[in-house]
Amino acid sequence: MSYAVIDHRTRQAVGAVCFANIDGQNGAIEIGHVTWSPLMQRNVLGSEAIYLLLKQAFELGYRRVAWRCDSTNLASRRAAERLGFTYEGRFRQAMTRKQRNRDTDWLSIIDGEWPQVKHAISAWLTADNMDDHGREQQKLSVFFAG
Repeated sequence: MSYAVIDHRTRQAVGAVCFANIDGQNGAIEIGHVTWSPLMQRNVLGSEAIYLLLKQAFELGYRRVAWRCDSTNLASRRAAERLGFTYEGRFRQAMTRKQRNRDTDWLSIIDGEWPQVKHAISAWLTADNMDDHGREQQKLSVFFAG
């Protein structure tokens, strides 16, 4: 299930993301195919988009939201961990990509963790914490620590 990410200020499409590997029977869903344009850099749009997907998934009754990425994509892994995803492990040689073995890192948020994650991200996203350009005043990690 694909979504366009729209910047509400400019009404421009600035990225795309989807729910993948949807397993309603087991209450598991994955956020995948995250593609952000340069217009999403140095502002809160990407984090807000992931937050909205997480909120939707848990409100729909999913028990687990997964994130997986190429083990060499440290930016993706760091983004997931910054948003409250827990590293679960690495599937070695999970696939081949561009004629190389690709290891896949798996991360997740489960329903028992969601209330704390939701509280931290929603507090961080408040207008009081953002400047006029959508940049944070305080880092998200401050809201997880508090």
